Amino acid sequence: MPEIVISNTTPIVTLLGIGKLEVLKDLYGEIIVPEMVAKEIEQGKGKLFYTDLKKIDWIKIQAIQDKTLYQYLLDDLDEGEAAVIALAQELNAKVLLIDEKLARQQAQLQGFTCIGTLGLLLKAKEKGIIATLKSLLMQMQANGIWLAEALIKQILDKANEN
Repeated sequence: MPEIVISNTTPIVTLLGIGKLEVLKDLYGEIIVPEMVAKEIEQGKGKLFYTDLKKIDWIKIQAIQDKTLYQYLLDDLDEGEAAVIALAQELNAKVLLIDEKLARQQAQLQGFTCIGTLGLLLKAKEKGIIATLKSLLMQMQANGIWLAEALIKQILDKANEN
């Protein structure tokens, strides 16, 4: 049985922005996106790299059945982050794709493995799915994503692109 992977908004939007959404399919085969995350992505319809997730067969959009944990998490997290963790709990997922620090901490406290966008790209490089990271990191920055120079150096060192 393949592992259940649930994604928050930022990794999807970031990968769309650099033309690498397919990395998720190549790494995991299928990912699940909570309805709240799909709605957040729909709010970006005007963006150049917007894509309708409903038209991608390997992305499954799913509703949360039990809203108890979701409501509790809204005290500290936004709707998408809370939905990712609540749905992960319902589906007994193991891997959550989340960039935001507070959401990652909350998810890790509940025993989930969290991978951010940079971790996804690094994993894709290690598996030979993408050839180089440096140009993708530069493209992310050009799209308005702030990356600390120390973090860029650390990722490029791990990817043997120093």
